Amino acid sequence: MLMACANSNSNGDSRIDPDTDLESQDPKDDDNSEIEPQSAVATYGQLSVSGTNLVDQDGNAIQLRGMSLSWSNWWPQFYTPEVVAWLKDDFQVNIVRASMGVEDPGGYLEDKQGQKAKIFTVIDAAIAEGLYVIVDWHSHYAQDHLDEALSFFAEVAERYGANPNIIYETYNEPLDTVSWNETLKPYHETVISEIRKYDSDNVIIAGTRSWSQRVDEVIGNRLSDANTMYTLHYYAASHKQELRDIAKTALDAGVPLFVTEYGITEYTGDGFVDEVEARTWWNFLDEHKISWCNWSIADKEESSAAVKPGASGTGGWPLNMLTQSGQFVRAEIRSKNLEYGN
Repeated sequence: MLMACANSNSNGDSRIDPDTDLESQDPKDDDNSEIEPQSAVATYGQLSVSGTNLVDQDGNAIQLRGMSLSWSNWWPQFYTPEVVAWLKDDFQVNIVRASMGVEDPGGYLEDKQGQKAKIFTVIDAAIAEGLYVIVDWHSHYAQDHLDEALSFFAEVAERYGANPNIIYETYNEPLDTVSWNETLKPYHETVISEIRKYDSDNVIIAGTRSWSQRVDEVIGNRLSDANTMYTLHYYAASHKQELRDIAKTALDAGVPLFVTEYGITEYTGDGFVDEVEARTWWNFLDEHKISWCNWSIADKEESSAAVKPGASGTGGWPLNMLTQSGQFVRAEIRSKNLEYGN
């Protein structure tokens, strides 16, 4: 989250079955019901970067849409195989994001083994479900903890790098006080070099200055790794045409972008849910085939949270346990992603 500037007849505790979901819950027609690919990874295979596009194993430009789990140290109850499976079967995501807290209380710096266990649980579940998974170093000060980042990403790459499901996000949201040239680029180069010792080809996403918004600053000074994209974050009620113009400038210069986190709320993660501006952003992302994950799977009492307080850590959420944001984003994903059998 940008820290400076995420009708059912059942009650809240009951489960619904995505295979028998009511028409009123799903805006998508059943035209493609006869086609049931096994999974997103079975469909798209090994991903890579070509020009400004994320491409599949055959070189076709693709667009992934999914959900970001919230901070692993604060909402660990959702870091379960059941939630990952529910997001695939009900939300119909093809990607999830595991957002590992780093500096904050209970994060990686305080509890390395506990936090790794949560992230590995989500990675294992994503592989089992045939989803792509972003492994996110969810930090605002990653350059201050380079050794820890190197150790973590080396372990992830050595353990999981042979799986095409894996996408690395090396720095969630740098602040606006650091330089791309002097701080962020050297940091990313060092971490990418460590990852590539064990994983030569999975995609890496590099955070950009000012809460991952100044993607234009990498123009003419990009990272040398061919399979690296650049992070763009936005909150639709706060960040509008000016940020889309920055993104378009980067795209026009050949910079590949990936929206690893966005909200349809204000930049605080709370406040007004701007459905009109959310659709404007989705149209922009669709036009340029920019992949995205929505913030977030959390039951915090704030507008960007997808589920309401008390939502189960095993999924099975009826629509009345989803917030306005959760329902709106779920409908968007279901209307555009391929549906996979469960």
